[in-house]
Amino acid sequence: MKGWRAEFARILVVDDNPDNTFLLKELLGYAGYHHVLAEIDSTKALDHITSWDPDLVILDLHMPTVSGFDILSLVRQRLPEDSFMPVLVFTADWTATTRKKALDLGAWDFITKPFDATELLLRVGNFLRMRKMHVRLERQNVGLSALVERRTRTVMRARTEALECLARAGEFRDDATGEHARRVADMSAQIALEIGLSRSTAEIIRTAAPLHDVGKIGVSDSVLLKPGKLEPEQYEAMKLHVAMGATIIGNVKSPQLRKAREIALYHHESWDGTGYPHGLSGADIPLSARIVAVADTYDALIHERPYKPAWSQEDAIAEIVRLSGTRFDPDVVGAFLSLFALVSVEPSVAV
Repeated sequence: MKGWRAEFARILVVDDNPDNTFLLKELLGYAGYHHVLAEIDSTKALDHITSWDPDLVILDLHMPTVSGFDILSLVRQRLPEDSFMPVLVFTADWTATTRKKALDLGAWDFITKPFDATELLLRVGNFLRMRKMHVRLERQNVGLSALVERRTRTVMRARTEALECLARAGEFRDDATGEHARRVADMSAQIALEIGLSRSTAEIIRTAAPLHDVGKIGVSDSVLLKPGKLEPEQYEAMKLHVAMGATIIGNVKSPQLRKAREIALYHHESWDGTGYPHGLSGADIPLSARIVAVADTYDALIHERPYKPAWSQEDAIAEIVRLSGTRFDPDVVGAFLSLFALVSVEPSVAV
């Protein structure tokens, strides 16, 4: 109701007697209600209700073809459960059975024929005030929901940015440029697309993948930066970074951060079950983690690290192929290899 003023209220009158509809429309118009739709064909009533969205329905019960009971039943089936549309029954049938049946079907109140004009207008006014308060509350709830959603997005964005800062801090400790996470993210998204995932899913993976090694922030320099092979106890300490990463990201609702946690925890699982932390195998390993595992390994191989020189692209690709079916998912490796069939240099197409 525009401006919450009575003259803008939409009132639908359904009665097969044209004298009744004329009388009601004239009375309501005299009282200041200028948007009154009078319908004598009850078969059209439901269409008016669903398309016009009246603020109040004044409904006769005993009509040919489609009765008022039928209309009440259909309205209850088609309108959402939380909808608020008062129905004032206008009838000469005042029996207890009729009243109970109409109320059970969703009628709000009754006006008997012949009616008292003052009583009718008072009930119409009361119902429209209730409708007004409901609509106002509904709008306030929508506004509050939008505000909560905006603030939630702001908080999640801030959390994501903070985690990305931690990820970059971890990367800078064993990657001089700090670009490893971005490169892994871009390649992971390309592999995801190549393997047949949707662009939206690939984008979520691209956003989540930079956090795959955020847990390295908790690994000591003596382990992370050690040149050469790690001792067994050092290797066990290094393996803890996946659980640390999952803990840092936490249990969150954001699709990106949920995917980031999944990747951080499982990207060191192996296709043959020999990986860590849980020894998962095959399709039990989340696909996102299987994709990032290939992209992460390839990028680590072709760039210098404290514990190794950079490999050539050819040697790195050969190593990925060699580990297909043991360390890596063969289908993911196939998608990875297809990227090099499309370009002659290291792929870097952004999603």
